[in-house]
Amino acid sequence: MLRRILIPLRLPAVARLALVVALILPVVAACAGCHTRVERTGAYTATDTKDCLPDLRLTNQFGKQVSLASLKGKPVLVDFIYTTCPGPCLMLTSRMRLIAKRLGPLLGSKVWFVSVTVDPEHDGPAQLLDYSKQQGADQNGWLFLTGSPADVERLMGQFDLIRQREADGTVDHVLEFFLVGVDGKQLYAYAGSRAEPAMVARDVEHATGTGGFAKSGEPPTQVHL
Repeated sequence: MLRRILIPLRLPAVARLALVVALILPVVAACAGCHTRVERTGAYTATDTKDCLPDLRLTNQFGKQVSLASLKGKPVLVDFIYTTCPGPCLMLTSRMRLIAKRLGPLLGSKVWFVSVTVDPEHDGPAQLLDYSKQQGADQNGWLFLTGSPADVERLMGQFDLIRQREADGTVDHVLEFFLVGVDGKQLYAYAGSRAEPAMVARDVEHATGTGGFAKSGEPPTQVHL
């Protein structure tokens, strides 16, 4: 509810000006807070404490075994895709690629990107490598992983996801991606179509503990990890 504020006219002009400034400053501060919330559009703080990097071995795009637990110690940005996806997966990969561009040399040295296929019956290392090259995602520090259906489903379960197929055999899409902290616990979930790459890159940098800025040159949004 808005309250009408009366300023006594009998006050000296300087005093009236000081009073006006004192009344306006909290409103400006509140508006700044609103702006911060707008910048967080598409980002959701995780409340789950599951280990998203369990002792599970999957196979990367080069045919090598990767222990998810071995990725701990660096933040990991995770998405779930499949190589024959007609559109949504391409959008996720494109969004991840833009984030990678902003992070620059941090990818691989301080941060992991992990894309896991939800269609392991058809996506082997060769298909994942082809997909990564076609999408401009063949980059150091970006892993494309496959495994047995049971192992993929186990990993998805750590993110509260269920692997499903439609009646026509197509795989349901996962339209979010996730930032996992250095301890393997999820920090944020992002709506793939809404989260801004600059915002996600800032979150990733904060999670690394570098305290630096992403390539955007913008100051980081303060987050509470």
